[in-house]
Amino acid sequence: MSPAFLLSRARESMRPDLFAQIERSALDNGMAGRSASTGLNALTRIVLHTGRDLDQLTVEDIHEYRSWGARTRGNPPPGTFAAWDLLRAIGVLATDVSLRVALREGQRSTAELVDRYRIQCAPIRDVLIRYLNERRPALDYSSFDGLVSHLVGRFWADLEAHHPGIDSLRLAEDVAEAWKQRIMVVTTKHKGSRPRRSRLEILMRVRSFYLDIQEWALEDPSWAPFAVPCPIRRSETEGIKKQKKRANAAMHQRIRERLPHLPVLVDTAEQHRASQAALLAAARATAVGDEFEHGQTRYRRTVFKTHTRAPQLRRPDAVVVENLAAAELIDVQRSENEAFWAWAVIETLRHTGVRIEELLEITHLALVSYRLPDTGELVPLLQIVPSKVNEERLLLVGPELASVLATIVTRLRGVNAAADGQIRLTCRYDQHERVTGPPLPHLFQRKIGYRHEMITPATVQHLLSATLTRAGLTDATGEPLRYTPHDFRRMFATDAVTGGLPVHIAARVLGHHSLSATQAYLAVFQDDLVRTYRSFLDQRRATRPVAEYREPTDEEWSEFQQHFQLRKLELGTCGRPYGTPCQHEHACLRCPSLRVDLQQRPRVIAIIHNLRERITEARMNGWLGEVQGLQTSLDAAQRKLAGLDKAHSTPPASPVQLGMPTIAAPQRARP
Repeated sequence: MSPAFLLSRARESMRPDLFAQIERSALDNGMAGRSASTGLNALTRIVLHTGRDLDQLTVEDIHEYRSWGARTRGNPPPGTFAAWDLLRAIGVLATDVSLRVALREGQRSTAELVDRYRIQCAPIRDVLIRYLNERRPALDYSSFDGLVSHLVGRFWADLEAHHPGIDSLRLAEDVAEAWKQRIMVVTTKHKGSRPRRSRLEILMRVRSFYLDIQEWALEDPSWAPFAVPCPIRRSETEGIKKQKKRANAAMHQRIRERLPHLPVLVDTAEQHRASQAALLAAARATAVGDEFEHGQTRYRRTVFKTHTRAPQLRRPDAVVVENLAAAELIDVQRSENEAFWAWAVIETLRHTGVRIEELLEITHLALVSYRLPDTGELVPLLQIVPSKVNEERLLLVGPELASVLATIVTRLRGVNAAADGQIRLTCRYDQHERVTGPPLPHLFQRKIGYRHEMITPATVQHLLSATLTRAGLTDATGEPLRYTPHDFRRMFATDAVTGGLPVHIAARVLGHHSLSATQAYLAVFQDDLVRTYRSFLDQRRATRPVAEYREPTDEEWSEFQQHFQLRKLELGTCGRPYGTPCQHEHACLRCPSLRVDLQQRPRVIAIIHNLRERITEARMNGWLGEVQGLQTSLDAAQRKLAGLDKAHSTPPASPVQLGMPTIAAPQRARP
């Protein structure tokens, strides 16, 4: 006798009226198949364990059942979330949120964030909490959590781990230097050690911590005991500007690699969406067990084996087919759903340039219209709610974006057509701020089982990665390209500005407060530079006589190209201008126009040794004229070698101590 049969018999003897009411409520809310069955089984187990009736269960009973499963099995028992929703639907649980929302962690207090690192010195812990409370109002929660991680975890917790008993912010020079060396690298178990990219950011935050306390101590004496010299000098943080420039250069190169491949990615998403939609329509029109053909591939409509053994677990909307050529089962309903949302995400991101948080915050209420005062024409607008900068903005909806948004709205209404045809209200959880928003008709939601859940940032990245794998895009080295949602924002800005949109308008569209932030997003392409410079040359040529800009003949052009080919010499490159003869009779080692290649340094050393041997031989034989010529070549070769070493020399490992200058006392004049 199976456990499921025993549980069903138990329900017949324990308030069968309430269990029947729950079953009807489950059908009304679209909960059927495995979700309803496992939910009823979970409720039956809880009733048997507690000994209370179904209508006497509380929130704590569900939490206790979930904790028991997590302790014994490592995961919550099946049906825990469904049991919560079933009790909530009939009014037993007085709550308006799902179990998933109830389990979400909210914002922690400053003391809780600091105590994660188990600081041993109580006075230092207190001053850290006090300092962080002063900084918290000016930061969002994610940035504040990063500040706590750097200041408490990377700084003071690391000092206590390597210097037990430390109890003062006044650090000895050797202690501070050892800490600076430790934060230069990140050590992991699997990947070993690598340079820490956030090293300068940690130094900046620790230095700000010391300097802020010094400044506050001038107005508040309670800070005075902790106002000590900062262990980080200003010169140690000056590399932050170079680091930002390198990051911007890498970001620009990333966009230059990805923007040309964007049309391929868009076409791949559109084709896959259309293909999966057609496959789903063909599968729905085929009876279970029959075969059909789609895209030159034979399929058979089937069901999962678990659904064959237990038909009550089967989802009503499940559509499963078997690819006869590959002998694999495909959940067409799920694959079509992922193909649609991958297309919707890519299209919305590339047409709006919004952040990932702003994308997921778009609701049906954000689609508004504006009537132009001059013509009276209605213009559709998309309202972007406050996200990173807490400042809303309106985006003009073009025809392509309007079609995408209309398709999303139509799909969401069709999913809920059995009820009222309206878009379901869902709550979005902000993973950065650790807060749950109010119920709103969000556009980027999808039905998972019986629940309507928001699409998460991790799901967005998964959909992008799956589309990229399907497109087979690679970079210049043959490695697979990886797009992030923020790459579409940078590509949108670059494409808009290079297409003629003024940069200050692009800044307003992107929601930037300063033009410098927008300019950092713009990856200028080389063809834009060439096109602009050629336009400048054409304008300058228009002011000069036409005869000066005649078209070169084939012979002249061949001679011009041959000149640059002949500049490649054995030891490097010749810098002679075009059309000038060689004045040194091709004695390149003596010529100042020769640019020696670093890889040819061993060759220059060998030439120097050979010249010295030839000079010795010439002096032994009395060839004085040849000695003078060889000595001239030797001097020139030594100068080339010295210049090459100087140009590629590395700075000394440690600073050179020059000492203090001594000033002689002035001598007094004798009387």
